Amino acid sequence: MAAPIIPLADYPGLVGRQVGVSTWVTVDQAMIDRFADLTGDRQFIHVDPVRAAQTPLGGTIAHGFLTLSLLGGMGMEIIPLPAGMAMSMNYGFDKLRFLAPVRSGARLRGRFTLAGLEDRGNGQHMLHYTASMEIEGEAKPALAADWLIMVVMAPR
Repeated sequence: MAAPIIPLADYPGLVGRQVGVSTWVTVDQAMIDRFADLTGDRQFIHVDPVRAAQTPLGGTIAHGFLTLSLLGGMGMEIIPLPAGMAMSMNYGFDKLRFLAPVRSGARLRGRFTLAGLEDRGNGQHMLHYTASMEIEGEAKPALAADWLIMVVMAPR
């Protein structure tokens, strides 16, 4: 699914509105192990199912940063792009919190609300999104954050 393309002039009307919910993504042990190998974060709660089963977690969980990194692809599926955009860049996160563990085998999806828009001049616009990562079947999200995305418009 490709993100919708809309005129930049339409963005102010979207402030405070949910722009979408991504499809579900399964976080299995193979994904967790690949992330551990790539990052070098091989803490046992992520990669040792036998030992992790002996903790209050009851089994392995995904790295918080793995969960966060999935937000990028989910956002690309849902977050509208302005017509005439040259590029967009991840500017960072405010108020990022990991609220619940993501157990191996869990399904996640992202939910995005446009919280604000700033004209930074020179064709640059900062988009502020409230993002959450839902865990299927659980009331508490895996994470919540304010996500900042810089959009640079193509020269006219």
